[in-house]
Amino acid sequence: MLDAKQLEALVAVLEQGGFGPAAQALNLTLAAISLRIKGLEAALGQRLLVRGKTVRATPAGQALLAHAKQLRLMEADLLGNLPRAPGGAARCQSLGLPINADSLASWFLPGVAARLADERLLLDVVIDDQDHTHDALQSGDVLGCVSALARPMRGCLAEPLGVMRYHCVAAPALVQQCRDSTGVVSVHRLLAQPAVIFDRKDGLQDAFLAQYFGLVSPAYPRHFVPAVDAFESALAHGMGWGMVHEQLLAQRSPRLPLEELLPGRTVDVALYWHHWEHEPASAQRLTQAVKQAALAVLTR
Repeated sequence: MLDAKQLEALVAVLEQGGFGPAAQALNLTLAAISLRIKGLEAALGQRLLVRGKTVRATPAGQALLAHAKQLRLMEADLLGNLPRAPGGAARCQSLGLPINADSLASWFLPGVAARLADERLLLDVVIDDQDHTHDALQSGDVLGCVSALARPMRGCLAEPLGVMRYHCVAAPALVQQCRDSTGVVSVHRLLAQPAVIFDRKDGLQDAFLAQYFGLVSPAYPRHFVPAVDAFESALAHGMGWGMVHEQLLAQRSPRLPLEELLPGRTVDVALYWHHWEHEPASAQRLTQAVKQAALAVLTR
């Protein structure tokens, strides 16, 4: 059986980012944290941490981290079902969640807010591109993620949520600059204009150019604006062209006067909810809330 204090030390080191911060978080000495980790590694007969400038988990350490986080939720479920003393409050439980910014800003939060309150779950959100959120689940850092990858990793399920549909848009004046003498958008004129891209992991613009113009890794000037409001503002102020999801376009107001460069030509990104196959009851209910929220908004 795993030693609870040793497992607690491992989780603290990985969550806090090092032995020193873990010792402070648990109110222990650095030596005590180190001894607990060494004892756990000795008991299991393998390394759990890769020590260096930054501390990271080995595959075995990742599996233990995921196990420990599931135990936390199971304990929270148990305590939540026990009678409480008058005036007593159930303890909140933190839930790490990597998600793409567009999902977070549109359908996700409205869909899960009530469930989070009911389950007394606290979100620890990490914004990442939908093609990369899966990495955090694989590392054991989180219990679920919204990802564009359809294939689940071992021990997990990948449930389809729907499609986020993206349109290529720009401010009206910039759209005019991209048109040739016949009024048709010219790819050469388009590539002469800067693109507004959320961050360096965002591949939607390249996907659009590949899908409709057959271009692979084309060179064009780029602004990187990794904040949803600022991204929208950059487009509205004519700084460049970019990919905007359908939900935002449906809600847009005069503050966001955008036109499609190629009306009807979209890039679809299928999203999946990845979660552990065996998960605590509160996590199961969160999974249901995520699926219902996506069903109400995303394209099927």
